[in-house]
Amino acid sequence: MKLVRFGKPGKEKPGIIDADGKIRDLSGLVPDIAGDVLSPKGLAKIARIKLDKLPVVGGRPRLGPCVGQVGNFIAVGLNYADHAKESNLPVPQEPILFNKAVSCIAGANDEVILPKGSEKTDWEVEIAIVIGTRASYVSERDALSHVAGYCICNDVSERAYQIERGGQWMKGKGCPTFGPLGPWLVTKDEIKDVQKLAMWLDVNGERMQTGNTATMIFSIRTIVSYISQFMVLNPGDVITTGTPPGVGMGMKPPRFLKPGDIMRLGIEGLGEQKQNVSAHRLV
Repeated sequence: MKLVRFGKPGKEKPGIIDADGKIRDLSGLVPDIAGDVLSPKGLAKIARIKLDKLPVVGGRPRLGPCVGQVGNFIAVGLNYADHAKESNLPVPQEPILFNKAVSCIAGANDEVILPKGSEKTDWEVEIAIVIGTRASYVSERDALSHVAGYCICNDVSERAYQIERGGQWMKGKGCPTFGPLGPWLVTKDEIKDVQKLAMWLDVNGERMQTGNTATMIFSIRTIVSYISQFMVLNPGDVITTGTPPGVGMGMKPPRFLKPGDIMRLGIEGLGEQKQNVSAHRLV
């Protein structure tokens, strides 16, 4: 299933994409694509619905973040060896974890707004995991049983804030609009092999990133199991899992986003995103 949230920011309704690519309104059946709706029982309830009986959503509504009420938004750094190399950093021996602010979550095609004083805002196409059932001290063998599905994340990053101003990476990762999720949440049954998905990102029509989840250092299974050793993961938590090479920071000379730029990015089986980049303003 491809699950969506559509409508104005803060007022999104739950929906599902039918075989013709149309949005069907789920709001009469579930309150949101969030929490226990993402459990095996909740997803099974949606799967039993005859989509042709649901209202079609007319027009071209905004697609909001594909997951609502996210409790934890966790990220994995340097999870592709070639990205670690372009960043001039050693390949990690264990997953590098940091937080992205829940307040940075945006819709897949919403604007990305440069933060005040930004000079080094960068792009990162990533596959994100959406948790479906509570996970604490889970094994790698059982890890995927706690996953509801997957979506695209653009892990937008302000590199000066992240790297040059001391402290933790999260300072450059949590600015408003720095976490587009979607366009839809794809349930795991639709993905034959999550470790064999092509990834790409363009800026102004120029291909910047080309990669594949096959080259991850730490697999999806490993990441879920590993994080669950340190914290409890709850339904609706999101984990974004690292980016392949081709980020602006790694170019010679480095290249960063500016107002008017357009990012397009996609992952095989998970759809595409498009974001216009805008100058700073309060959001």
